[in-house]
Amino acid sequence: MINVTKTFLPPQSVYGAILERAWKTGWITNRGELVRELETRLKDYLGLDHIIAMTNGTLPLQIAIKGMGLQGEIITTPFSYVATTSSIVWEGCTPVFVDIDKTYLTIDESLIEAAITPKTTAILATHVFGNPCNVEVIATLAKKHNLKVIYDAAHCFGVRYKGQSILKFGDASTLSFHATKLFHTGEGGALISNEKDLHETLYYHHNFGHKGKEDFQGLGINAKMSELQAAMGLAVLDYIPENIEKRSKIIQLYKEKLEAVSFIEIRPGTEWNNAYFPVIFESEALLLKVLEALKAAEIFPRRYFNPSLEDLPYIDSNNCPISRDIASRIACLPIYESLSIAEVEDICNRINAAL
Repeated sequence: MINVTKTFLPPQSVYGAILERAWKTGWITNRGELVRELETRLKDYLGLDHIIAMTNGTLPLQIAIKGMGLQGEIITTPFSYVATTSSIVWEGCTPVFVDIDKTYLTIDESLIEAAITPKTTAILATHVFGNPCNVEVIATLAKKHNLKVIYDAAHCFGVRYKGQSILKFGDASTLSFHATKLFHTGEGGALISNEKDLHETLYYHHNFGHKGKEDFQGLGINAKMSELQAAMGLAVLDYIPENIEKRSKIIQLYKEKLEAVSFIEIRPGTEWNNAYFPVIFESEALLLKVLEALKAAEIFPRRYFNPSLEDLPYIDSNNCPISRDIASRIACLPIYESLSIAEVEDICNRINAAL
């Protein structure tokens, strides 16, 4: 069976050696030394000033919204994972969808200003498949209309844009460290802000509102990462450059072998992380035909992202025809470090034959 992804697991001996440190201290949660070490190493690796490791990748979105005191309407993209929209709704705000750019699949920055109303407080946009949004235009609009900017950067581990981490843009960015991601902690995530005061506010929100052991600075919830998760992250981190290189070669082979499909264009100035490989078919009928042919061989791509999020049952629908069209005929093909050349060629041959 070949799934769309396969969790990279470091040697058990490497993970176990790191985990042994937690066993010796008996400190398993509440921001032990492994969590703090992981945050330090991630700041160095990603080129960041601040980062808060968390227990999953959805809580950072919710805490960013809560920590900035956002209310009313938040302009967002319909082409993303459901957590982008559900976090807005969960925090009592209203998502207002803006359609996507048909080339880059990120939010169409030229449509944002028309969607701004007196109730708008923020823009929450997704760097889709690690492909950066037009951060310059979004920053200009946010400044003009006094809006906060949050980037869902779940797919962006290691992505750089114009010479710096993509996580340096906006008021806050969020990462997912889920087991399916390029870098993972089994389950986990992180919240990044480049402004010290906001970072401190977000920090106490993620730890019950604590200010020291007994005092409370404000409202908070429990989003802390455990030592067990941090140990996995520390074990995985050293393999990331090698794994990105392996994925790059797989993607190049896909591009050489596949026929009659389209590939997304990566925004100029981007050092991409090769975390996903989406392909776009001419129609949904062709996509379904290909998926059926691959399923017969126990090969399972995934329809990231379908349905378009304006079709969720708990929100009022916006008209986003490009997102709905792309969502109906896009799929991510299998990509992971141990996927062999023979397997990639077999996948390509089956797709080409079905088309």
